[in-house]
Amino acid sequence: MNGFLVLESGEVFAGKWHGGEDRAGEVVFNTSHTGYEEIATDPSYFSQIVVMTAPMQGNYGVEDNVWESRSLWIEGFVCLEVQDSRRDKAWKSRLINNKIPLVTELDTRNIVLRLRQGTPWGALVHAATKEEAQARAGSLIAQKKNIDKDWVFKASRKETEVRIGENMVGPRIAVLDFGSKENILRELQKRCAEIILFNSRAKVQEILAHNPDGIMLTNGPGDPSEVLGAPQTVKELIGLKPIFGICMGHQILGLALGAKTYKLPFGHRGSNHPVRDLLINQIYMSSQNHGYAVDAATLPLDAKVTQINLNDGTVAGFYSEKRKFLGIQYHPESCPGPHEAQELFNFFIERMI
Repeated sequence: MNGFLVLESGEVFAGKWHGGEDRAGEVVFNTSHTGYEEIATDPSYFSQIVVMTAPMQGNYGVEDNVWESRSLWIEGFVCLEVQDSRRDKAWKSRLINNKIPLVTELDTRNIVLRLRQGTPWGALVHAATKEEAQARAGSLIAQKKNIDKDWVFKASRKETEVRIGENMVGPRIAVLDFGSKENILRELQKRCAEIILFNSRAKVQEILAHNPDGIMLTNGPGDPSEVLGAPQTVKELIGLKPIFGICMGHQILGLALGAKTYKLPFGHRGSNHPVRDLLINQIYMSSQNHGYAVDAATLPLDAKVTQINLNDGTVAGFYSEKRKFLGIQYHPESCPGPHEAQELFNFFIERMI
């Protein structure tokens, strides 16, 4: 069956349709060689079709224990080849059983060159002809672009949740869930006595009623400037409790400080992005998944830029020793990706709280 990736510009890329249902979303690319399950279950991919640059996907099967959330969040999966043999077609089956479209045998190099010009909306559809595909995609894209722009609230849990930690003499941490990956919570549980998870629109009084020792702001999807409630809440918490923001949490922290955010040309998505870390004095590869960045020139004087993306020089982190806040644009919890940046969790627990 013919499968097509159709961009809102009308550009069409033809391939092989494996199943799922026609869907639309932002079209992004990821440079990771492994981690397709972690990527698909990362809430930061809400409303996005993922194009993988590594050619073979699904080649090591599936394992529920590596899921990074309660469900699959991607709107579609595109790759050159997918494992589809009598021995193993588990990843293909997992996508199709969840009605997520899978299209292979496209020119992914050419697609990525196009995506590096800017992040477009698009759709994955099955059709007999290019013209039919364009017609189907147009209405899907128009409908999808009209969804509520506060994607963080869509991905956030709706009820407060308490999890017991593994370190009974550790701190108690309040977590504002903007669409959290599970490994952020696992890394906190290793070091804490308890973590309390709140909805993205939780109020200051609700959070402080639990008297936490520190605040974690998690990753999440979408445009930080469209997030309702959280920037004001975080603004009121700054200086009251130590705060650690990751990815979307880093961007919300920036907005709460009065800084500006802006959309990157094509974002940073993959597990091989080099970072210079001045806090722990290392250069390492990092796992990244975001489409926006904080403008360094708009940060307050005490927010020192302490992490730098070595690919393009964008702000990868900032820190205030005085007011005890730390924002990290990438994913120190990895999953997928390298683990060197996990030391930042120790920095938060041991040096900020």
